[in-house]
Amino acid sequence: MRRCGFRHEKKLRALGITQIGGIDEAGRGALAGPVVAAVAVLPEKFRHKKLKDSKQLLPELRQKIYDELVGNPQITWAIGVVDSLEIDRINILRATHKAMRLALEALATQPEHVLIDGLPVFPFPLPQTAIIDGDCDSLSIAAASVIAKVTRDAIMRDFCAQFPEYCFSQHKGYGTELHLLKLHELGPCPIHRRSFEPVAQPVFAFAAAGAA
Repeated sequence: MRRCGFRHEKKLRALGITQIGGIDEAGRGALAGPVVAAVAVLPEKFRHKKLKDSKQLLPELRQKIYDELVGNPQITWAIGVVDSLEIDRINILRATHKAMRLALEALATQPEHVLIDGLPVFPFPLPQTAIIDGDCDSLSIAAASVIAKVTRDAIMRDFCAQFPEYCFSQHKGYGTELHLLKLHELGPCPIHRRSFEPVAQPVFAFAAAGAA
């Protein structure tokens, strides 16, 4: 497996593009809570031996890297958040793209080009390069991945204080066995995504999960 690096960024810099943002999201596949996108613009000389896709990092290391990223004055970053009501209203794909655009709008200075994890996003206000598994390949996207994930996890812990019976601090809204059990027992709460089938039909979803 190739190491997460700056190969995509170097190709753009060779064309004279110096301000490059990495964009990634967290929470797209969850059954509850918001989808959170982040954009990170790293300096050209940035180096980090342990930064990679946030899903491959243990929580303690992910938090440490997050603190290093957001505390670095040479790194420009921002987040965009779209809540569960908006997800239900416009669907998760549009909500994810909206969160990405909101993150960009929150930046004081816009990058010249963005690297996006996954597939191209349309419409989009800036030139883009979409990279499948980009969070494993681009340090800019990996940085955005960590910022988005840690931000969303904190949001879900706050929701856990409001709805402790659902144990959101443990599963962060994803469809784990524990979450499906609580959904089966209690039904959905205000932050559940009603347009997602396991939430709309919790009994059947839990039965299917138990049989798997």
